[in-house]
Amino acid sequence: MRERSIVPGIVLLLLAAWFGFAVALANHYGLDVSFGISTGLQAAIAAIAGIVGAVYFLVSDNLGPSLKAARLLVVLGIACFLLGSWYGLFVAPPEKFMGQVQRIMYVHVPTAWNGLLAITFGFVCACVFLFKSDWKWDARLEASIEVGVLLSFLLCCQGAIWAKPTWGVWWDWDPRLTTTAVLVFAFLGILALRRFVEDPLRRAVWSSVATIIAYVDVPIVYFSVKWWNSLHQQQSSPQTVSSQFYLPLRMNAFGVLFIMTGFIMLRSRIARERVEQELAPPLPRAVEMQEAV
Repeated sequence: MRERSIVPGIVLLLLAAWFGFAVALANHYGLDVSFGISTGLQAAIAAIAGIVGAVYFLVSDNLGPSLKAARLLVVLGIACFLLGSWYGLFVAPPEKFMGQVQRIMYVHVPTAWNGLLAITFGFVCACVFLFKSDWKWDARLEASIEVGVLLSFLLCCQGAIWAKPTWGVWWDWDPRLTTTAVLVFAFLGILALRRFVEDPLRRAVWSSVATIIAYVDVPIVYFSVKWWNSLHQQQSSPQTVSSQFYLPLRMNAFGVLFIMTGFIMLRSRIARERVEQELAPPLPRAVEMQEAV
């Protein structure tokens, strides 16, 4: 099988980075490099290019030295995240009403976006596996759920840190917080299911079905602040956020996206190797004894 080039994925990620924060950075210093594209359309192009670029890497099995591609994404992600965090901590001004506490949003919001994105990719993997019975999609399912659960757990921790000075409590049974906690425990249960079921096919089918069922909570999490009275603030739009604020927000969003993609690639590779060992025919007794010696 011919190796697939990483160039399309890199081009998509560069396009996302350009419209995600390079244009905003240029505008901040009085330079117009947006080609007349509105702020809302810039955000849409950046989001679509970033997601498509990430998916390109995630579903490409023949990138050649895939470890290098994953490591490249992780390094790029760390660089974006460090730059965005530095800008958010030391350059961006404090928010008018929340003050310095608002700075945690530069980490909290990107974690939320990418956590839901990782779980969404797991949902897609579950559907594709049930349709095609291709084991590489089961490996991607396991990897994306693990990363999604980790990001969702970090999301809850960051939310508690933000809630204490703003709401006066570490936790409140707010619709957004409650549905997010349900999401974490639901997918933790799926990971536990995969640990306890030894038969590979049964494990893959059961966890795929469970993932599809548990994914119902994702749109509930997203729309919870609109459907119910919530302490949690409403989502903002690119038109209502100053470039001083959304610049570090976008930098960190792409940083977490790149790191998440690299981790899923590495983790799915481990999962595939384990499944291949489980599905391999048992060695003859003589070969086992020879290898043991």
